[in-house]
Amino acid sequence: MMTRRSLLEVATLGTTLAAAASAADLPFALPKLPYAYDALEPYIDGQTMQIHHDKHHQAYVDNLNKAVAGDPALSRLSVEELLQRLDSLPPAIRTAVRNHGGGHANHSLFWQTLAPAAKSGKPAGALATALDRAFGGQDKFEEQLRSAALGVFGSGWAWLSVDTGNKLILDTAPNQDNPLLAKRRPLLGIDVWEHAYYLKYQNRRADYLAAIVRVINWDFVSQRYEEMGGARRGN
Repeated sequence: MMTRRSLLEVATLGTTLAAAASAADLPFALPKLPYAYDALEPYIDGQTMQIHHDKHHQAYVDNLNKAVAGDPALSRLSVEELLQRLDSLPPAIRTAVRNHGGGHANHSLFWQTLAPAAKSGKPAGALATALDRAFGGQDKFEEQLRSAALGVFGSGWAWLSVDTGNKLILDTAPNQDNPLLAKRRPLLGIDVWEHAYYLKYQNRRADYLAAIVRVINWDFVSQRYEEMGGARRGN
């Protein structure tokens, strides 16, 4: 005979399995962080990382899934493909895909372009050469990156991307806009929404920017640039 406790356990397990199955059917999912929440301390605190990833990014994923629900063709596309085809999407979902699809794509890249300071490395190979040519080296690039991010009015991002002419471009974008909307390929993005830093730095965006460049995962960014063909371009 099953006890009341056993029935509750079975019911809870059933609910959990149903939720997992339902989530597995959705086209977009929250990626796992490639490190612990507190791995970027003292530069980025663990509580901010947990809220940023588990709450903010999850909300973008949930709302993107809602936007494409019921359209099998759109559900088969990657978030990058959705953003690249934004102008051809149904007008009723275009803004949602721009905002929430952008939020999902931006954060999915953002987590990968960060790493604990001891493992962050330095720009290497073709990317190191390209940064020297375009900005005068890593230090001058980081100075310009911080300046660009500090100048974002309200919420947005500072981006290092590759344009259609295969040149490195440093610019900014409002809200959750992604360089793909401007036909560029993103290499590195710095999130300057307040939820990215307010618990630790309050209104001191400059302090946050000085800290976050200490945990840029240059090994990842360098490899991403190589995969984009940077070594062949000699940019």
